[in-house]
Parts: sequence; structure tokens; C-alpha cells
Amino acid sequence: MSSSQHDHPEEQDIVEEEYLQQDDVYEEEVPDLGQGEPMEESDDDDMEENPLEGYDVRQSETDENLMELADDSVQGFFDHREPVYAVAMHPKDNQLIVSGGGDDKSYLWRADTGVKLFELTGHTDSVTAVAFSVEGDYVASAGMDGRVRVWKVENGELCTSVEGPDEVVWMNWHPKGNVLLAGASDSTIWMWAMPSGKFMNIFNGHAAPVTAGRFTPDGKRIVSVSEDTSMIIWDPKTAVAEFRLSGEDARFHPEPITTLAINKDSTLAISGSMDGKARLVNITNGSIVASLENHSDSVETADFCDVLALAATGSVDGTISIWDVQTQRLRSTLNHEDAIIKVKFVVNSPLLVSCSADRNVKMWDARTGVCVKSWQGHRDAVLDFAVSDDGQTVVTASDDGACLVYKL
Repeated sequence: MSSSQHDHPEEQDIVEEEYLQQDDVYEEEVPDLGQGEPMEESDDDDMEENPLEGYDVRQSETDENLMELADDSVQGFFDHREPVYAVAMHPKDNQLIVSGGGDDKSYLWRADTGVKLFELTGHTDSVTAVAFSVEGDYVASAGMDGRVRVWKVENGELCTSVEGPDEVVWMNWHPKGNVLLAGASDSTIWMWAMPSGKFMNIFNGHAAPVTAGRFTPDGKRIVSVSEDTSMIIWDPKTAVAEFRLSGEDARFHPEPITTLAINKDSTLAISGSMDGKARLVNITNGSIVASLENHSDSVETADFCDVLALAATGSVDGTISIWDVQTQRLRSTLNHEDAIIKVKFVVNSPLLVSCSADRNVKMWDARTGVCVKSWQGHRDAVLDFAVSDDGQTVVTASDDGACLVYKL
């Protein structure tokens, strides 16, 4: 047991024996895996009928008289054959990928070879969220069947399967130990110790689906948002709501909240709503700092930059707004050709990655608003992505049933 456990007895309580704290644990911003409700599954089998259906074509770089398929990927994984809703990258080995989809399965596979390592089965409905534990020893999947299943990464062995919520919308591991949080469409949030699957707490306070939530990066609080227009800041140990904001306050969102981001210092949150506006909130005292207004449609995604006082919001209107967090002013507006589905800053970098219903993935320099790279290759909306800490690798999940690997 490390000395830090004795220094912080209250944090030790939260996870009992299973919770190992380390002074020097590498802290990674956990990707918001609650992005986007899974889209309606279609009955058509276009993939089988026309192999080129949906592909973009462009002029060849080597021969101007030739047209080529617009595919910038260096590798891919194609076993799902149904929409892929979630993808995550191992915290220590960025070639190790987990993806989950509408085939009710998750897969562990390698980004460098595209080779399947393990097929992770047992769900009876679509997998909506996947995530590696902070040290990367375990991988979890959550589904619309209300189950959360956890496997050992090294051998694909099932550790536990827990139930409780109805459809799981999002899932998040604690940043310092093997504790797993899951938010559901029945308005509840559940917390378990892993890999034992021991139930630890249930968080009741929302009155509609919990659309997004996560532990703060310091692990001391949980923040969640809901379709009921509320944001709740919780104490993980007691499941007590420390602060609650809702549409009953005219300064907060009048419409359902769709997304949540928390800064590296665990002091600020951004919530995005169907009203097209975002709110900057001080989560240490539950106060509204500012309203961020630049979108003409629902805000679906947000993130904070780790190294500069910048934040990004992405909307169904096809634009990304870059905000100065200190002045709360708009710095720049970036564009895709269709709805923005997810934005995520590269760890400790001003580079921002975005994916869209326009089938493309882009990387931007948030300081200048310049598009550094644009990747094509998917035949349908890109629903999720994971980006390596060095910003060199992006792995996607798409409605077209494929995962693609892109390199900077």
C-alpha cells in the first residue's frame, strides 16, 4: 500500500480494497464515451449489394487522369458489419483498440495489423460504450441491454458482468483505480468496484436519461448531465448531490443537455444543450460562469484543451466553436459539411480532432483555427474516435460498420 493511501483516507474509502492509488499514476483525460445516441439501425444491405456505395472518389495524386477511392486510412477493422458506436485506445499501448457496435459485440484488435485478438460477447443488444481501465489491465463494454461486462485485456477472459440500470448510455473508469461508473436512460448512475463487480453506489437525482457523466480528473467528484436540463455534481463516496443546476434557473439550459466536458484541473465544466448553447460552470461551487453562444442547432460535444485556456464545442449545425475560457469569448469557428459528432483535444496539445456525419475526420490547430489534416475513407457518419496521446494516430468508429486507422 502506498503512502498516499494513508495521506488521503477518504479517497481510500471510495474503492475499498480493490482501489489502488499511486502518486505517479499517469492521468489521462478519459474520452467521453457517451457521445451520441446510437442511430437507428437500417434494414438495407448496401454493403453487400454495391461495394462502392457511399465511397468518395477523388483525383489521383500521382496521375491526374485517374480517379481513386478517397481513403486515407492505413489500416482498418471490419468484423462488426453493423454500426460501430464506440472505440477506445489502450492507455499504454496505442496499437491496442477496443470497439463496440450494433452487432452486440466488442472486439479487442490491433491498429497496426487490423488483426482481431479477442471477440468480447455476452451482450443481447447494441454495445454503446467501451473503455479501458486507467492502467489498461481491464476493458469494459456497456450496452443497451443494461449490462456492463469487464474482461482481462491480456487474455480476453471475462472477469464479471453486472446489471442494474436499463440502457447504458455512457461509462467511465475512475482516473486512479478500478472503479467503474455507468449512466443510464432510466435516470440512474451506478458505480461498481472492478474486477469483482461489487456494487458500490447508485446516484439518484436526475429525472430523465443521463446523457453524459464522468469522474473529475482528480477523482474527487462525479459530474453528470441529463435530458431533464440538470447538471449534478456528486460526492462519489456518499452519492450525495453537492450542487445541482437546472433549467428552473433561467440562466441555465432550458432544454435537454446532451454533452459534458471537464477541464484537467477539475474546476470547470462545459455543458452543451439542444438549445444550441453551452454553459461554463465552476464545479467547485456550482456557479454558472458564462453562457457560450455561437451555434444555431444542438451542441453535441465539447472538450477543454489541457495546455491553453481554450475549449471547443461542436454542433449539429456543422460548426465547431473555439472559446477562450478566461474571457469566455469566441476565438474561431471551424467547419465540417454536416453535423459534428465529437471533438477531442490531443492530450497536452492545442491540436483538436473532430468527426462528423459528413464521414470525415479532421485535425485542427485551435490556436489558429487552421485545419492541419483531413482524413477520408468512411462511407457513413463517423460516430466516435480515439486519438493517441502523441496525436499521431486516430482510430474511428462509423455507421458504415468499419473502424479505420489514420496517421498524421
